[in-house]
Amino acid sequence: MLFEAIWSGQTPGKRLTHLRVIQDSGRPITVYEAAARNLLRIVDSIPGLYGVAIISALFSAKSKRLGDYVAGTVVVHERPAVLETGVQWDAAASAGGSRYDVSKITPEEFQLIEAFLFRRNQLAAEVRTETGRMIMTRLSARLEFTPEDARNPEVLLETLATAYRACARYGQPGLASR
Repeated sequence: MLFEAIWSGQTPGKRLTHLRVIQDSGRPITVYEAAARNLLRIVDSIPGLYGVAIISALFSAKSKRLGDYVAGTVVVHERPAVLETGVQWDAAASAGGSRYDVSKITPEEFQLIEAFLFRRNQLAAEVRTETGRMIMTRLSARLEFTPEDARNPEVLLETLATAYRACARYGQPGLASR
């Protein structure tokens, strides 16, 4: 219970096996949820060998035990974070300057673009394409995109990220002060 409360839903065993307890809403568990799910472990172990827990997990779509139902939690499997190093984006995106005024991109939008570009290879093709288009649509209110840009949102986002980084690095007014 203590480990789950202070290690964001993990015990040493869960950490080794890349498991974590989270709230049904997807948020980290609190001390209350950690206590509730672990106190009900006593009931889950009845009549021995976790009989109640096994039966409740078999009848649950999410394999939840009684303690998870009471606490409003679920155990999830996490993929270990893989740090991508030496990320290579399309050479065309990083060559030359950008025709866009990237000072109109907020730091939050830049973070959104970067997160998408770093994680896009983990997305299904349809989700990847739709997410790129959604980000492009969000930016189109302040940046004027051409029909060519709309055909390949990922190349556009690569270009914008490269230009934003370059401007921020050289302290272009409007970016460094944000």
